Amino acid sequence: MILSRTKPAGGGESPASISDKKKNKTKVPSLEEYLQQRDYLGALTLLEFKRSLGQKEEHTDLWIGYCAFHLGDYKRAMEEYKSLTKKPDCPAQVWVYLACALFFLGFYKEAEDAASNAPVSPLQNRLLFHLAHKFNDEKKLMGFHQNLEDVTEDQLSLASIHYMRSHYQEAIDVYKRLLLQNREFLALKVYVALCYYKLDYYDVSQEVLAVYLQSMSDSTIALNLKACNHFRLYNGRAAEAELKNLIDISSCSFEFAKELIRHNLVVFRGGEGALQVLPPLIDVIPEARLNLVIYYLRQDDVQEAYNLIQDLVPTTPQEYILKGVVNAALGQEIGSRDHLKIAQQFFQLVGGSASECDTIPGRQCMASCFFLLKQFEDVLIYLNSVKGYFYNDDAFNFNYAQAKAALGNYKEAEEVFLLIQSDKIKNDYVYLSWLARCYIMNQKSRLAWELYLKMGTSSDSFSLLLLIANDCYKMGQFFYAAKAFDALEKLDPDSNYWEGKRGACVGVFQLILANKESKEKLKEVVPLLLNSGNPQVEYIVRVLRKWAKENRVLLS
Repeated sequence: MILSRTKPAGGGESPASISDKKKNKTKVPSLEEYLQQRDYLGALTLLEFKRSLGQKEEHTDLWIGYCAFHLGDYKRAMEEYKSLTKKPDCPAQVWVYLACALFFLGFYKEAEDAASNAPVSPLQNRLLFHLAHKFNDEKKLMGFHQNLEDVTEDQLSLASIHYMRSHYQEAIDVYKRLLLQNREFLALKVYVALCYYKLDYYDVSQEVLAVYLQSMSDSTIALNLKACNHFRLYNGRAAEAELKNLIDISSCSFEFAKELIRHNLVVFRGGEGALQVLPPLIDVIPEARLNLVIYYLRQDDVQEAYNLIQDLVPTTPQEYILKGVVNAALGQEIGSRDHLKIAQQFFQLVGGSASECDTIPGRQCMASCFFLLKQFEDVLIYLNSVKGYFYNDDAFNFNYAQAKAALGNYKEAEEVFLLIQSDKIKNDYVYLSWLARCYIMNQKSRLAWELYLKMGTSSDSFSLLLLIANDCYKMGQFFYAAKAFDALEKLDPDSNYWEGKRGACVGVFQLILANKESKEKLKEVVPLLLNSGNPQVEYIVRVLRKWAKENRVLLS
């Protein structure tokens, strides 16, 4: 990896011949020129062409491995380095180059074995430092950490470990210090922008990134990050438009860029093509597994989401949150208190952590934790602190309205429920039942009854009917209580719904006598009573008809 680029690639040419070649505009660029331009495909093509002609130069095989590695073709790099290790005159440092290729292929144990064959060097220490992180070996990690020196490469390695351990501010501090010492290291701005992105400072990330893109407008990582910022700041369409710039300029040789583009396009398009694109990328791009889990959740395939994430050991707030969401969804679906308890613990862990407690996701986690514990006053404390960011978010409004209603704030809850636009949520029984209850508690029973009439026959419609009957009766809105109990009695004649209907019908009559209900309602109450075969009907109807006759109220 650390090969001299100052050695002339052309071998023993005289200054005169070099001068002549410079005058020739059609000359083939030298290896050094390709490398300076970061044209690793051109360099690799030149090296392979010369090797095929038998014009091998010093370190040709090493340079081929180097170019393949920088193209993201780690398998090819691994093969080149492996073949070199079998030669008797193989340089000892090739083992660490091989270890680096194996590391990027995900063969961590093999990478560790290869690195152990290499001589002690700063590169070997950095690689073992990263392997210790992958193996979650804190003791080894700290040992290799102590071997790091105050040089650029080691400090960059340290910053990357900070980044992967979600210590983004510490990583930023390292990068900024390096930038002060080396202002020409513009690529560090991309790393800083990545950290700000992870901290949810998308606008700051974009500002830092713009400086780098002025100099390197074709950077794959930078353009991809810009697209991700647009996704967070605006929407998927804006992000896809930015990603198109990357697609247009991306070299066909950048396999890692292709995978990244395909992955992010799925996210930007709301999950379109997820089942075709994401499964092969699960062990390539860390976020692929998480995004596939999210896709399954959106498709209501909670069990599949759980199967995919159950063995994942969470290390980042996002992984803890997603595991919590999946366990909460599964717990509610199958009625498992154990899964709900696990979800509550995950949410509390994130929301109570020093790094996340004052972030929006952190506060949402605490709200979710208290929601599962049914401590709705605490839920509202946290949701109120972030509601300004979620005015048009249906999922947020759904939870916010439920918390309001659970505390008896039915007027405000109704207003929030009606802000929801998602048809999926609006057809959910939880939504319908809570909205119906809010209507009834806000003296709008007719609207609750209309919700029932729009539902098809199902167990949910029966449950809603039962809720309307009981809540209307409790709130003294006897007319719709009578209609609901009548419908329930028709569905189950052998039950005691007659008693509820009888009380509701008498309640309507009482309201009429107190001038709190229209006399015309009596015309609808009598047929409801006559629908029952109970012997008490005749007496009640006779009383109602006698009063109607005396007060000149037509019942037919």
